[in-house]
Amino acid sequence: MIAATIGRAFLKAYNEKTGQQLSAREFFEKDYFELFFNHPKYMQWVTNSPFVQMKAGQKPHLLKPQDRIEKLKNLHSKITDGEKDASIAIGFPASETKEFATTSGLVTDMELALDKEDVYYSWIGGGLGIGVAGGYSIFFDQPDILLKLYEGWKVYRNYLNDKTLVRLRGNQINTWNGQWLSFSYNKYYRESFDFAQLHSTGVFSVDEKVIEVNTIKWSELFFNISNRYPHQTFTGYVYSLGQTNKTLGFYPFHFNKARSLIKYYKLLFGEQAALHDASHYEALFGIHIKRACELGSIGLQALEPNALRKYFGKDSNLKLAKPKLGQKKGESDEAYALRKEKIEAKDYENIITYRTYKTWLLAMITKNKEESLEYTAEVAKALHEYKGADKKGSTKRSNLIGSELLIAKTKKSFLDALTTIIKEVDEKELETFKNLRDRVHMMSSEDFGYFVVLLKFDYAYAERTILN
Repeated sequence: MIAATIGRAFLKAYNEKTGQQLSAREFFEKDYFELFFNHPKYMQWVTNSPFVQMKAGQKPHLLKPQDRIEKLKNLHSKITDGEKDASIAIGFPASETKEFATTSGLVTDMELALDKEDVYYSWIGGGLGIGVAGGYSIFFDQPDILLKLYEGWKVYRNYLNDKTLVRLRGNQINTWNGQWLSFSYNKYYRESFDFAQLHSTGVFSVDEKVIEVNTIKWSELFFNISNRYPHQTFTGYVYSLGQTNKTLGFYPFHFNKARSLIKYYKLLFGEQAALHDASHYEALFGIHIKRACELGSIGLQALEPNALRKYFGKDSNLKLAKPKLGQKKGESDEAYALRKEKIEAKDYENIITYRTYKTWLLAMITKNKEESLEYTAEVAKALHEYKGADKKGSTKRSNLIGSELLIAKTKKSFLDALTTIIKEVDEKELETFKNLRDRVHMMSSEDFGYFVVLLKFDYAYAERTILN
């Protein structure tokens, strides 16, 4: 039923834009069938539908034009006869009479009012799902988004028909929709793009056997949609249609939160870095779409960077020390240049990870964000000065910081370690650590959890700066 609702929303917007009054069936015949199925390569594979049910010896890519028209007529006939199972109406339950019900979920025994137009709407809507990594798709009912996806249908069809791209897979319309929407809403989008540009930006993967559309991460799509809708919140329906249909439900997508993260990245590291690093840090944000939906909304918390959780507590810490780049004895200039390039690339990756984590953690601390932009960095520097004043050969202060203070999971354990530090610091550092004590004492438990990890990262970065 949701696919039919999306199809209806699209056709209303399409008719208004073009000044036409097409019915769902008319649009299906005129546009949808012509784009999706009236070619050797399909754009969509609907299991058990007339378009994929082949007679003996038939193959989709070998069908003659009259064969494809026959399959269209077969679909019309089934719809006219009132068939509305999953092979005829997109997103509907499988047929009870054909004993396919094990593939269906949330099936109702209520008689739902549904006419033939709704079935055609469901096909149109089915082609507007936005595929994201994790095996799920998203429906948005905003007219502009739906019309933008329609533009992308034509681009995908042109590539499928391109004789220089014979290895390009068909039947990836939902995956393509995700990449197309993200690409066309990217701030660097230009109408004069070509396949080479799409390949270079990761839309397509190419090897000697196949060319296919890569599945986009939901957070990358989220950031690019936010370029077009920086202040809006849209409701998205998250689902999966396959051997077993899955529904996660309706969730608000708060696109302003993406802009909030970019704002803090700019404040922390400069506008130029925010632009230069964008493709790198945007790829790090975002937990799995299913976990994101479990939060109840798609916003700042759902954008938690990948693998951040392993740094809470004592399990791990970021390695931010500057790499040693000296040329080894007997190493050729060419080998040294190659090794240096790899090391510098890895170091850049580590710095981007640090910046990404710091940005998100700072954004999650609910109070005094502007005041706190450099606060943890200042505390980290004071901790290094405290450690550096330790007696020669002693690791007491280093152990106190690394093994107690920065791995604390509760405010009490953090404050206990901090009390020891306060007893030992010089007068000039005393005010810094007293202020830290007071701040931590006033924090909520949730904010403290984020704060101590942020301090851990800034301490590691301060070590990088001090030791080099």
